[in-house]
Amino acid sequence: MRLIKEGKTKVVYELPDGNILLKFKDDATGKDGVFDPGANQVGLKIEGLGLGGLRVSAFLFEELRKAGVPTHYISADFAAATMTVKPVTQFGHGVEFVCRFKAVGSFLRRYGLYAVEGQPLDALVESTLKDDGRDDPPITQDSLEALGIVGHDEFDYMRGLTKKVSRLVRDVLSKKGAELYDIKVEFGRLRDGSIALIDEISPGSMRAYNGGEALSPMDMIRLIVG
Repeated sequence: MRLIKEGKTKVVYELPDGNILLKFKDDATGKDGVFDPGANQVGLKIEGLGLGGLRVSAFLFEELRKAGVPTHYISADFAAATMTVKPVTQFGHGVEFVCRFKAVGSFLRRYGLYAVEGQPLDALVESTLKDDGRDDPPITQDSLEALGIVGHDEFDYMRGLTKKVSRLVRDVLSKKGAELYDIKVEFGRLRDGSIALIDEISPGSMRAYNGGEALSPMDMIRLIVG
């Protein structure tokens, strides 16, 4: 295997056959020991988070496969805490989409003059650039097109996929008695040029609540995969 990079929550390797191996870590994003899926730095380590996040991601990728959503997922090895995925090309240095069902986190911090915590947002989709040095700035569809990062039709397609993925995850959590407030996803291009969901779909990239109380990543893992 060839090491490609060590990210905040995963180590990325290239396999001899050209596929990619993701090694999940127990690190979580946040600040001062407090979990925050919207943060762009590692803030804490949670024992068992890597394997738990992998198990949730594998389960949800399989559900998405059944729903006809294109993804980069191939298989998972729980004993090694790794996931094998197809190689992809990012849009620019990475563009993420956030689907918001209720106002919380950075949305509330930005728009607190108008929004209140928990306000329904009806699957509102925002996009952000992956840029740690600039705190992952929000970016509009027109700006992405002007900068040559994402085309207008491509954006519409990914926004639609974001809603489909997010509603599936919301329904999975709802059956377990929890409510999804927001979730962050990313897309890339497969070798054939088609667009697919990439990265992971784990508790580290979403916020969920039960009875008005925020669930920790480990709470969500236990809820979704036992």
